[in-house]
Formats: sequence, C-alpha cells, structure tokens
Amino acid sequence: MLRDYQQRAITLLYSWLQSHQGNPCIVAPTGSGKSHIIAGFCKDVLNSWPQSKILILSHVKELLEQDAEKIRLALGDFAPLGIYSAGIGRKELGYSITVAGIQSVRNKSKELGFMDVVLVDEAHLISHKAEGGYRFLLSELKAINPNLRVIGLTATPYRMGFGVITGEDALFDDLIEPVKIEELINRGFLAPLRSKMPNNLLNVEGVHKRGGEFVAEELQKAVNRKSDNEFIVDEVISRAEDRKAWLFFCSGIAHSEAIRDELRARGISAETVTGKTSKSERNKIISEFKAGNIKALTNSDVLTTGFDYPNIDLVAMCRPTMSPGLYCQMVGRGMRLKSHTDHCLVLDFAGNVRRHGPIINVEPPKHKGSGGEAPIKVCDVCSEIVRASAKVCPACGYEFPPAPKEAIKLHEDDIMGIEPREMGVSTWVWSVQTSKRAGVEMLRVDYYSDDYLGDKVSEYVTILHDGYARYKAEILMREFIQRSNVNVNEFDVNGNYLESIAEAMNHAEFPQRILYKKEGKYFKVWQREWSNGTVGT
Repeated sequence: MLRDYQQRAITLLYSWLQSHQGNPCIVAPTGSGKSHIIAGFCKDVLNSWPQSKILILSHVKELLEQDAEKIRLALGDFAPLGIYSAGIGRKELGYSITVAGIQSVRNKSKELGFMDVVLVDEAHLISHKAEGGYRFLLSELKAINPNLRVIGLTATPYRMGFGVITGEDALFDDLIEPVKIEELINRGFLAPLRSKMPNNLLNVEGVHKRGGEFVAEELQKAVNRKSDNEFIVDEVISRAEDRKAWLFFCSGIAHSEAIRDELRARGISAETVTGKTSKSERNKIISEFKAGNIKALTNSDVLTTGFDYPNIDLVAMCRPTMSPGLYCQMVGRGMRLKSHTDHCLVLDFAGNVRRHGPIINVEPPKHKGSGGEAPIKVCDVCSEIVRASAKVCPACGYEFPPAPKEAIKLHEDDIMGIEPREMGVSTWVWSVQTSKRAGVEMLRVDYYSDDYLGDKVSEYVTILHDGYARYKAEILMREFIQRSNVNVNEFDVNGNYLESIAEAMNHAEFPQRILYKKEGKYFKVWQREWSNGTVGT
C-alpha cells in the first residue's frame, strides 16, 4: 500500500507526461521511499499497458536490490522482473521490467532492445552534457524508440558545477516535487536532526577546489591530523551519551582508518568501510553494525547513497564538502525513524551546516559551484546550532540576549531550520500577483502585525499553478474558506476568478495569530490560528 504522497508522485507524474513532451524528474527526500514510487508506477503501467517494457537504472547495487524487492512486493513473487548487474551476479533479459546497473548495461542497448520507459534512480548523476554512461545508453535506446520517456528520481536535483539538473542541454525538462522534508517530519515519517556546534572545526584553509569541490588529496592531507582526530573522537564520546549507532563520514581512506583507530584506542568497537573493502567483508561489517556489535562505523564516500540503517542516532561529519547533494546524503542517513529515540544527533566538524544551511532549505550550487556561508549562532549553554534570529534555544531553553539591531538577520541556519516565529495579526490583505518565474497569476496574502510596528508577513497561494504547488494551494484555500466563513458563491468562476477570491477574502475573518519563518527572502507560514481552529501548511 502506497502512502498518499507516494501515490501523489505517480498522479503528478502522469499529469506531467500527458501535458508535456520531454523528461521529468521526481524530487523526493531521502527516506521518502523512492523505491516504493518506482514499484507503484511499474505496477500501474503493466496493469494498464501489459506489453510495456520498463528499464530501471542505478549505479549502486543496494539501490537495485531495493528497487527489485519493492517491485516484487507490489507485483507478487511471479513479477515479470529481470536483474542485470555484475555486482549482484545476475544477467537477466527479456522481462517486462529490467532492473540494471548502469556499469553493466551502458554498452548493451541492442541486448536490452525496445524500451517504453526508463527510470533512473539517483538521477542527479546524469551529466548535463551529452557524455557519460547514462547519456550514451539513453541516446542508443532513444534511437531504437524515438518516443522513449526518461523519468528521473532524486533527493538532490543538482550537480556540482552545473546547478539544477534541468535547463539548456540537460536531460530533464522539469522537476516534480510531491512532498517536502517538513511534511514527512511533521507527519512522523522521518526523524528530525539535532545539530551541535563542536568545540573544534577542521581547517580547510589553502585547500584548492576543482569542479566546485575540494581537491580530494589536498583535503585529506589537511584534515587527517592526529591532534584533530583525537579532538573529534573525544568530543563524539563526550556528547554521544547512550547513543547506540555512530556513523562517521571521513575525507579519505587513510582518514577513515585513523578515526577508527582513535575510537578503538578509547575502547569503542569500531570498523571501517571504504572502496578497498571487499564485498564479503563489507557485508559482514555492516551486518555487525546493524546487530549492535559494532558501535562506530567510519567510511569514505561509501555509505551515502543506498545505505539504510534506521537506528543510526549519531552522525559525525568529518568530511568538508562544497556539494549540497553530498551534505544532504550524509545527514540523510540519520533521518530514518528509530526504535529507541526520536532524533539523530549531528556533530559537524566539517562546517557543512554553516556552508549549506538547514537541511529543509539547501540552496543548489551555483553554475560554477560557488556558494556562501549561512550565518548561525551557537547556544552558550549546550552548544546547539540555531538560526541567527532565534530568541530561545530549542534544546535547553536558554534565552539569548538581545543582539544589536543592525546585527539581527532572519536566517534558518540550524540543521533542521524548523523553529518558527509567532506574530499576532491585526488584519490581512489579499491581492493578485503574477509569478516572475512561471508567468502565472497567483494570490498573495499579507498579514499585518498587531503591535502597530508596520511589520508584515506575506505568503502566496498558487491555485493556478501546476503539480504539487497547485495541490497544496487547493488544500490550503479550502481551509481558508472554511475558517473564514466565506461564501464561495461570491467567486466569479466565469470571469476574473482570482480577483473575486481576493475581494471576498479581504472582507472575511482573518486569523488571530500565525507561526512563520524566513526562507531566504521569502516567508513560509506554518500555522494560522482562528477562533474556530488552526490551519497548517
């Protein structure tokens, strides 16, 4: 049974395919169940068009195994499913659905033959340019079937050096976003993260960048110092308390092994997984980690994509990165629901939270990989990393002293960025605006504060947009109508629809209070409270 947002992804996908040419990419957060979406789509396609041929591609065997498992659950043990992957040890062709590793089939277009649909898991790895294994295979399959559709799935729709994965020369034409991290956390599908500012940050001064990312050899040399490793391990131990499963992201093989050795020297059961680790040894180590026989696992560029162990309750980032995608993948390992705690602690020795900001509002890289730092502050009592504008520490309740007026900035720079602010409302004003990005008209609501200081918070209701934006806006608009006691007969459905809604809402009952936060230069309103109930996003 699909969750509602997973079914929503499939519904939005069909809607996009029916009204557009080209290739869409579904953006779904880490832990949202992309393999379930893939399986649900495959089941629906074969039920509606039994002769269809579907190819599912990924670069990681764990993802291929997950996708195949979910397809079997959706279609049954006798699902028409073949697996083609050297890493898995199977080379099966001729089925309605083929799950394949790109390394194994990049030159096998003739053997694969005619395909109606190709789904690519972790689609952000596909090059913007017409090069690489994915682009080569897809162009060959497109030559066999000119009507081939390619559907991507990813949690991070951007690439270092290029930015968002849509646009000129890119394979994908549009992004479909059926659900956000905030919704998954609020509904109890993901565990929140808590971030603490470590006493020591790794120094990357002088480390060069190539393609927008730190040069690997220079980075490992800069951060793999015995004194730093000792500080890191000592602080992790001091902050871990009774946490059971620690995952370390390191800056290279030697760094991973050095951190492991420091853990062992302090009596912590620790192992390392790197690209040098054999398949059998890796499987054994991960099994022992999941069984609780190993407390700490260090790794270098291995346990990001495809690694899933929900009970990870401490993530130590010892790997500075300019890549927001890698940052999201690392901390995402701690967001699965756990059997013994309600959150995961993130200790960011790499400065990645400062570099990329909160996980719910990570900015894509610039075209050339450049980026700034997000301002934060740290609780003097418990070292919690919080947004610069926070008045009270969400972890210990410490009240921050007032900052000088010119220093106050509204940014969401704790790792979750989910602490809203409150405003009493004196009135609201509705108007019609045109989206600069989409060129589509939308409603704007300005909430004015009740302290007569002239403050206001604005939000947009995009009921004429496409996809998820419209879906969410329609739900919100229905709630507005119900709580404000508006007569929908006042809406002019045959004339200027939005203007008539704005006119009616300007004479309707406005909320007494809102909870909001600042995301970049825009506001996000989380809750609106009327006397007859509360409306959330």
